[in-house]
Amino acid sequence: MAFSKKTRSEMIEKMKTETLDLLIIGGGITGAGVALQAAASGLKTGLIEMQDFAEGTSSRSTKLVHGGIRYLKNFDVEVVADTVGERAVVQGIAPHIPKPDPMLLPIYDEPGSTFNMFSVKVAMDLYDRLAGVENGPYANYTLTKEEVVEREPQIRQEKLLGGGVYLDFRNNDARLVIENIKQSAADGGLMLSRVRAESFLYAEDGSINGVRALDLLTDEVFEIHAHVVINTTGPWSDIVRNLDTTHPVSEQMRPTKGVHLVVDNSKLTVPQPTYFDSGKQDGRMIFVIPRENKTYFGTTDTDYQGDFSHPVVEEEDVYYLLEAVNTHFPEVDITIRDIESSWAGIRPLIASNGGSDYNGGDNGSISDKSFEEVVSAVTDYTAGRKNKNEVEHVLRQMESSLSESENSPSAISRGSSLELDDSGLITLAGGKITDYRKMAEGAMKLILELLNKNFNRQFTLIDSKTYQVSGGHFDPQNVEDAINQYAADGFRIGLEANEANDLANLYGSNTPAVFELGNTMEAIPGLTFAQSLSLRYALEEEMVLTPVDYLLRRTNYMLFIREELMTIKEAVVDEMARYFDWTEGEKLVQEAQLDTVIAETGLEELKKIHV
Repeated sequence: MAFSKKTRSEMIEKMKTETLDLLIIGGGITGAGVALQAAASGLKTGLIEMQDFAEGTSSRSTKLVHGGIRYLKNFDVEVVADTVGERAVVQGIAPHIPKPDPMLLPIYDEPGSTFNMFSVKVAMDLYDRLAGVENGPYANYTLTKEEVVEREPQIRQEKLLGGGVYLDFRNNDARLVIENIKQSAADGGLMLSRVRAESFLYAEDGSINGVRALDLLTDEVFEIHAHVVINTTGPWSDIVRNLDTTHPVSEQMRPTKGVHLVVDNSKLTVPQPTYFDSGKQDGRMIFVIPRENKTYFGTTDTDYQGDFSHPVVEEEDVYYLLEAVNTHFPEVDITIRDIESSWAGIRPLIASNGGSDYNGGDNGSISDKSFEEVVSAVTDYTAGRKNKNEVEHVLRQMESSLSESENSPSAISRGSSLELDDSGLITLAGGKITDYRKMAEGAMKLILELLNKNFNRQFTLIDSKTYQVSGGHFDPQNVEDAINQYAADGFRIGLEANEANDLANLYGSNTPAVFELGNTMEAIPGLTFAQSLSLRYALEEEMVLTPVDYLLRRTNYMLFIREELMTIKEAVVDEMARYFDWTEGEKLVQEAQLDTVIAETGLEELKKIHV
């Protein structure tokens, strides 16, 4: 099924004339998850996103599908149990996207450390039991100081005690979104990017029954009617809620900004993801992650009140991260000149929730008595002598002191919120990428209840724990074999082994459709045959409308393949100009936008200040 600019026009016409069962405002991971479940369950489903799909928060994460071990520094068993459970679900429904990548957690003997060698082993054993990997190849283990240094020679050795290694998964966040969107479209959903909700429409009883929308490509304003409208706009949630002028809206979001920086792996070499305290005793932890011959590190965690659609990396963000990384890897001496690319993202945190945060916010220190009780309970749990409820009872009784200030952004929860306003608008906000399927399922139960009660529309919700996304239609228990088989088809059309493997990992079960394009096209001037196939597929099947869509969110050229980016960008623009029949003026506008984003992600303005 095509999913392109041509089908976009057709979808807009359908939205103008049909009454939808559900209209979703927001095309990040939350909206995409709702759209998939709604369309697969038979609802007439529409989604509008004012930017590209995943352009906001959902392409700007740390790019991991977390197991949530950070929550175990406060023994938050329930959060970790939910998180590792959902991570396993994501592995099953999108098996070509999350990839196992064990995390190293070095342990230091210094004030404010999250873990010591004893507590990290207790936490990892509990984590493995919750994740169901305690006896498998990815079971946790500890390292001596010497073993940590042998593995990462550049790491700071002063006060280093050793380390723990536990299972985590790397993620391609933007790809996870687009594969959910594509599956929804394949199931009949009307998925529109670059369409903005301007105001709500109301039924005679005052309830919301649609939106007045603006097509940002044509400046056309049109109406979309729907029985139920859900707001899944992340940091924009309060802004969209305030489009309803029939009653006052209380603010519920407290957005924070996170920043990541990318350097060449020859400058900072780590063999596996590494996770450590910032060293500033501020409750934050830093990731250092290898990817595609690069190493990236983050994240910051600061309150944000700027432009949600265009968060930028600022000087203080850069120097916070440089100081943290240079402190922990003292031989590397990374400067701003070494940064090849970067990204900033806004986290849609719920202000009213306290507790563990994205960085594992401190809920207070645990008294010796409580700690001993917790360790005993966890030991019994891992041995099967206690159940989860018994452990949670012990945890609720913990004595705590030195509670973290409620004003700190690191004390805000990543929990989600599902609310139904007086006008009938549903808002689903907060949460983490790992939890997106479960959040969507909760929202869908409410949506189906409202459709049945108010419109006599009855549907059966799909089992979203097993319903696979586009590209994920193969056995999740045999990922490597499936990817190798897809790649083999690439060899037969003349691709190099690394090219075929890269495409198979990117597109999963859609890889045969990508390779099939090779029967009707030749290499695009300035691009390899593999690059040509990828671009053409993105244009015809992934709603790519601009060069930035393709180079930043459908592929990783902008962030992790910077050298190739600079050699192919002109060819990509030329081909898109030909494909879309742009005028010379339209092509110049797209070139300028691409150059602007390349300069911003490369921190060119900051580098000029620090020549």
